Amino acid sequence: MKMSPEQERDMVTRHATPKLTGLDTVQGALDTIEQYFAQGWTDGLPIVPPTEELIHRMMIASGRDPMEVVGIVPPRHGIATIEAIATNAVMAGCRPEYMPVVVTAVEALLDERFDVQGLQATSDPAAPLVIVSGPVVQQVGMNHGIGLFGHGNRANATIGRAVRLVLVNVGGGHPDSGDKSTLGSPS
Repeated sequence: MKMSPEQERDMVTRHATPKLTGLDTVQGALDTIEQYFAQGWTDGLPIVPPTEELIHRMMIASGRDPMEVVGIVPPRHGIATIEAIATNAVMAGCRPEYMPVVVTAVEALLDERFDVQGLQATSDPAAPLVIVSGPVVQQVGMNHGIGLFGHGNRANATIGRAVRLVLVNVGGGHPDSGDKSTLGSPS
């Protein structure tokens, strides 16, 4: 869906999630990364600072209204808007063309038949697995075939990481406070 220039400008002025502010320098980026660690907004790895411009590109790539509610994410019942998903996709290192896949994965997780509440609050070491098929696999450059679960592919790694960050940052699935997995999961 193509947005008009007016819709794109409107998208920049309406937002609900915190973005990078301050100096646009390497030190500013490093300070932001440390701030995100201190706030518990990361998965234990450094994030890409979510600047207004990067989030804007991600939201444009979604083709959807930034304030559109995709769903409520347990266990803390956070509201997953397109903008919140875009912010986490930027933090994960996604390219804009991955955004439709990330949104679709979040929508699938929030389908009541999946029971993401159970996943988020279980004492078992569980993690979601996103399986993507169709032309989009080639379009975004996902690894498939030999070594499809292997390392080294940006699309595969960052799409999965974006989904996890949504579960943590929007849903509040932090270890010990919401996520009660006894041993955790490296997935």
